[in-house]
Amino acid sequence: MNVSLKSNDSVSGVVTVAIEKKDYEAQVDKSLRQYRQKANIPGFRKGMVPLGMVKKMYGKYVLAEEINQIASESLFNYIRENDIAVLGQPVPCTDHPTIDFETQENFEFRFDVALAPALDIKLTKRDKLTRYEVEIDDALIDKQIDSYRRSFGSYDNVEDVEETDLVKGTVVEMEDGEQLPGGIWVEDAMLMPKYIKDEEERNKFLGAKLNDKVVFNPNKAYEGAEAEIASFLKVKKEEVAGITHDFRFEIKEITRHKPSDLNQELFDKIFNEGVVKSEAEFRDKVKDSLKEQFRPQSDYKFFADVRTLMLKKTADISFADDILKRWLLKSDEKNTPEMVEKDYPHVVEDLKVHLAKEQLVRAHDIKVEDADIESLAKRVAQAQFAQYGMLSVPDDVLDNYAKDMMKKEETVRNLVDRVIDEKLAEWLKEQVKVETKTVSLDEFEKVLAEK
Repeated sequence: MNVSLKSNDSVSGVVTVAIEKKDYEAQVDKSLRQYRQKANIPGFRKGMVPLGMVKKMYGKYVLAEEINQIASESLFNYIRENDIAVLGQPVPCTDHPTIDFETQENFEFRFDVALAPALDIKLTKRDKLTRYEVEIDDALIDKQIDSYRRSFGSYDNVEDVEETDLVKGTVVEMEDGEQLPGGIWVEDAMLMPKYIKDEEERNKFLGAKLNDKVVFNPNKAYEGAEAEIASFLKVKKEEVAGITHDFRFEIKEITRHKPSDLNQELFDKIFNEGVVKSEAEFRDKVKDSLKEQFRPQSDYKFFADVRTLMLKKTADISFADDILKRWLLKSDEKNTPEMVEKDYPHVVEDLKVHLAKEQLVRAHDIKVEDADIESLAKRVAQAQFAQYGMLSVPDDVLDNYAKDMMKKEETVRNLVDRVIDEKLAEWLKEQVKVETKTVSLDEFEKVLAEK
């Protein structure tokens, strides 16, 4: 058997796999004998079917199966052993010779391969990047503290209604000032005046007392919004259009949310017992947590700008477009030529960035250690807990959560990619000019929106 690569140009070539009879005949004979042992043919005991008959019945199928397997294995072994940088997967040549398993003893398979172009990315201090960081000012800290106070607040029963109170009671449909016979009746109806759209209808509830009966019009109150009216009156959405009467709401319960006091109990709930002992320390910890909270978004923006720089550095490289498009079409049966043409520019961009990063990582010996992956997994776990207000999670809990994450192969691959991005970003900061720019949250959101 002979496998060889003939380069067409710097980004494409043809791998030829030539298979002779001696390369496959022993395996074909072995497979046929295995078929003989399993064959169940009338008139013969199992395992006693003549080998010639088995060969006549299954020979062509077995030969094709073995030849195709040998060709595939030989192709990929050759690529791996010779460290050939193939993009995508090899695809059969468009002028591939016809194969006839009935008459041929020697076989030749030819595969088009798209080769990764050679890169040599050069970076200097003339290349500029900006890293944006959010200014953690007192207003932002106050807003976060208010959020914590609301999250850890309590609900109290009160006697009169304010805009943000939750009001519960019995609702009945009215007509000409009286209860409508057979009309809608809802026990335990709930509303919050804040979400009533019509100001006049909203004001009917503000200041109302426990056990008061408020007459209002839901259709007017919610400006005909079918989903909201249906939910309030517990009717089907398609029934809402015919509901235009006033309703009487008898108030049975008024619940008011009370934010938590800014005290040691709240400090302990947020950061664990005894971690902070004063309001000043609490504010400092909140500031630190906000910095960590915005770090992934800052990284995202920085990596997006790194991507733009890599695309600039690789603007002149080309690919074996025809081969790559054929591979994309073949790689997913849902793909159509039109879809491939539409997506191909994005595929090329991704390839350029991937190859540029790969070349820089290899050229400058940037390595990923197990400890790097584990550390990032813990940071990801910590960020996920922080989304739910859990800012001081014990190390053993983070360790276990991170270990569970790393049981999934896809998650580990994503973590490795992120570690590479982070290490590459740190290396880049020494090679190019990086300006750190502190901006307000509003300005930062505008910068992100540009991408």
